[in-house]
Amino acid sequence: MALQEYNKKRDFSKTTEPYGEEAPDAGEWRFVVQRHDARKLHFDLRLEMDGVLKSWAVPKGPSLNPSDKRLAVHTEDHPLKYLHFQGTIPKGNYGAGEMTIWDTGSYSLSQGQQKSIQDLYKKGDLKLTFYGTKLRGDFALVKTHYQNKQNQWLLIKKEDDYSIDLDYDANLHLGENAPSAGKKSPLEVSPKRQVSPMLASRDKAIDIGTLKKGWLFEFKWDGYRILCNHEDSNTSLYSRNGISYTDLFTPITDSLSQLSFSAIIDGEVVSLNKNGLPQFQWLQHYREEPKGDLVYMVFDLLYLDGHSLTHMPLTERKELLRSLVEDLPHIRYSEHFTNGKGLYQEVLAEGGEGVIAKKADAAYHPGIRTESWLKFKPRESLEALICGYTASESRPFGSLILGLQNEGVLTYIGNCGTGFSHKRQKELLERFQALRIDSSPFLGKINLAGKQPIWMNPVLMAEVHYAEWTDSGRLRQPVFKALRQDKTPFELHIHSDTQSESSDRSDKQPGSAPGEENSLQLDGINVPISNLEKIYWPKEGIQKYDLIEYYLSIADILLPYLKGRPQNLHRHPEGIEKEGFYQKDTPDSFPKWIKTTAIYSESSDKQIDYMLCQDEATLIYMANLGCIEINPWHSKMGNLDRPDYMVIDIDPSPKNSFGEVVEVAQSFHEFLKSIGIEGYCKTSGSSGLHIYLPLDAQYTYEEARDFCKLICTMVQQNLPSLTTLERRIKSRGDRIYLDYLQNRPGQTIAAAYCVRPQPGAPVSTPLLWKEINSKLDKNDFTIYTINDRIKKHKDLFKGVLGKGIDIESALEKFPD
Repeated sequence: MALQEYNKKRDFSKTTEPYGEEAPDAGEWRFVVQRHDARKLHFDLRLEMDGVLKSWAVPKGPSLNPSDKRLAVHTEDHPLKYLHFQGTIPKGNYGAGEMTIWDTGSYSLSQGQQKSIQDLYKKGDLKLTFYGTKLRGDFALVKTHYQNKQNQWLLIKKEDDYSIDLDYDANLHLGENAPSAGKKSPLEVSPKRQVSPMLASRDKAIDIGTLKKGWLFEFKWDGYRILCNHEDSNTSLYSRNGISYTDLFTPITDSLSQLSFSAIIDGEVVSLNKNGLPQFQWLQHYREEPKGDLVYMVFDLLYLDGHSLTHMPLTERKELLRSLVEDLPHIRYSEHFTNGKGLYQEVLAEGGEGVIAKKADAAYHPGIRTESWLKFKPRESLEALICGYTASESRPFGSLILGLQNEGVLTYIGNCGTGFSHKRQKELLERFQALRIDSSPFLGKINLAGKQPIWMNPVLMAEVHYAEWTDSGRLRQPVFKALRQDKTPFELHIHSDTQSESSDRSDKQPGSAPGEENSLQLDGINVPISNLEKIYWPKEGIQKYDLIEYYLSIADILLPYLKGRPQNLHRHPEGIEKEGFYQKDTPDSFPKWIKTTAIYSESSDKQIDYMLCQDEATLIYMANLGCIEINPWHSKMGNLDRPDYMVIDIDPSPKNSFGEVVEVAQSFHEFLKSIGIEGYCKTSGSSGLHIYLPLDAQYTYEEARDFCKLICTMVQQNLPSLTTLERRIKSRGDRIYLDYLQNRPGQTIAAAYCVRPQPGAPVSTPLLWKEINSKLDKNDFTIYTINDRIKKHKDLFKGVLGKGIDIESALEKFPD
């Protein structure tokens, strides 16, 4: 039995290590490297082979420097469950001490190997390619032929894109598993060896505005965290997990090689657009397509001219750093500020990544996550394991299947189907092929709402932005940002406070509902859903899934504008590039729980059975039908001839600029103020603007339309060359049409907060009047931005359903 020696050495009543049971060879070729702080600190390399883990103790740990030939002592086989083992082996037991996972991933035979891995293993000559986070690229694991040294092998890194020429100490690259800084003295550092960077903590309970005296604040740059070691003519750039970027970012390397002093610098490499804002996607594709202004934003100095500076206060280190890098091309000193709240508000306004708060007197603790540095981010984001993807007929793949470790168990946290272009998806799919496995990496069955999964060994990491967590542990509205290589897969886990801001609608995530596989359970109702991967916005890759996710997130705000109002269904079942159609009658075989109302139509000479959107379940049913936009009547049941509001539709011609639309809206605002009326403006979600005036069902449609026409006439007289009341398109010319005819029974217009079937998935969004100026960009309002906007501004349209205007009093204030 291959595990007989393993079991013989252990008393499983006293150790938490897994019992040794052989497993069938799954052919997954996984590996793990564990840091074993036993009688002597060492690292254990374990390779999955023939249903067990072939194991080697590596006293100094692996190295990325090809000059290092690390001794690897072959030990007993371990069970596959040891891939995930970490913890304390109690005193008195074999191997007593602390064991943590240092790296994990998959491996393969290097290109050109003709024999089976079993034959090469017996021969003692393994040429392997590792796909981990710290171990990447080609290695040799070869048996020595010293007399009486049968168990001694050598682990040697091969020259490739991942090799380095600095001293590599595996014990300096511990990542999340590093001990707390506490009161320990900082490590002495040297440019001859790599350093693991100091890391910031995040505490959502702390308000950045409360951090004042003794703190300074920096921009959180959206790029690659990179350290630079420079001595004499040698300059090296490397990531927090030791991967070399020296040859990739040659403009930065060449610039730093000009330094006249030896130094270790910490900073972030970014690619800036013309406005000076980082573009992370540009940086990710820098090797294939260099783009933007490549800059190394430097913010700390660890070593200078023969002296370690890690014990010095941050302010002193930064002052030395500023003078060191002045006038170097591609290098920029990252300024700090004393007003943290002001800086954070500026970052919010620019859509930046966040702010880092740092104690001014803090020492530098390499490899430690410390509360002396705190990060504040306006958008939630995390790194998750890619556990597979769903198949798609129209795209390279449908969505990523994401997971995180939860108390040692890989746990499903949702799917991510947006944030990547078609080209990016093709690139990702190529990387996925080598990692495909036959069965799910999750212990239990997960519900993918009928989607076909292709499973992967979960070693690749995706950074995603998301709106919030649901109580059931799913990400709401995740958007892919990038693949990350700066953590080990096993570090990624669900923290105890990760879901502290969970939504109270835990059962409302597409694909995660109990019951039917193709349904959502909303307030006890099973809502049928289908074809979630259908692409509605082909250029952006936005799916029906994303539309439903948006309407789930916005339902509480949107429903008051829909309840009790007949709906004209504007359906786009094949997406925005195919012709849609209007449908007034409720579809055949509609669920019994949907409310409808019959209204006689003179033009059709029949009763039309209109749908009423009374609840969230009906809203999602409509979205599933392909109702991208929602079109309610202006009046409600019981008072159908009296609208709750009237609408001024500012409708530009194709030749009008949006700036001209803004000018017209400003003219309406000034006129409305002059007659004592408060109007409410929103983007149309297309090219125009809509102004609503609350009526509270006090007037008929005819009275509302006549009053609206008077207002439009006054504005048209003020802007005769820019606006027109001509309904016929040929008669309008290049002027903006002031449409008062929207105020008729049965007439509908896109509701506030609804999505429009236009490129970019824009949303018809309520505005503050002060926002309606030359800086207003209608493209800023999409299904990915509205939730953040509502958190900031609440519901700006609430007054539309409030107290109505007094038309008679307003008429008295009209100019003669």
